Amino acid sequence: MINNIVHKAATRGHASHGWLESFQTFSFSGYYNPYRMQFGALRVLNDDIVLGGKGFGLHPHDNMEIISIPLEGALEHKDNMGNAAVTSAGGVQVMSTGSGIFHSEYNYSAEEAAKFLQIWLYPNQLNVTPRYEQMVLDAAQQQNRLQEFIAPQPQPGATWVYQDAWFSMGTFSKGIQISYPLHKKGNGVYLFVISGAFDTESAQLEARDGIGITGADTIVFTAQQDKATILVMEVPMEV
Repeated sequence: MINNIVHKAATRGHASHGWLESFQTFSFSGYYNPYRMQFGALRVLNDDIVLGGKGFGLHPHDNMEIISIPLEGALEHKDNMGNAAVTSAGGVQVMSTGSGIFHSEYNYSAEEAAKFLQIWLYPNQLNVTPRYEQMVLDAAQQQNRLQEFIAPQPQPGATWVYQDAWFSMGTFSKGIQISYPLHKKGNGVYLFVISGAFDTESAQLEARDGIGITGADTIVFTAQQDKATILVMEVPMEV
């Protein structure tokens, strides 16, 4: 049986710290909703805005796959493994925090705000050696089709995580219908609209709306505006 849960943008948690504005699909920090703890292995989906010159100082993580997708501006990453990198809009960075890592994340610009998605996945292996990786996405591979950029193992054109999860993103013209076949039976799919609007078989979604779908072998959705961009996250439902 196919089940859906819709999260409209206006129903998300919201935190404003002056230098940081965060919209939270799932319970996080000061936002707690017992009905929004996770979607399978997808634990955090934060839509963050960081003012120029500001950011997250050195802090620890462990046993979580953390994915950052800049939408505007750039993020400067440093960690205790010696990694120092800048990821701009059009790129993605992944940390497998495993046995433990300390890192900082700052807006690379001193003046312009940076906007990014911060996503956490529960891993399928604990206490692995921490790792950091970044990649630049090919915008041409996202025009009226989905570009797969995260998978469970390394492959050309994609980075990877310690989880049976696949992430794809695409920008579509109005009227384009997308059919997404799941990679693994039993997984669920969470759609997050970055911009524009999409229709699914059960809901109409606008910018920053999300829908979690389980029990389907294929997910079908249709762009309702030109230059509509969507993030597709396929994740295990049992963790």
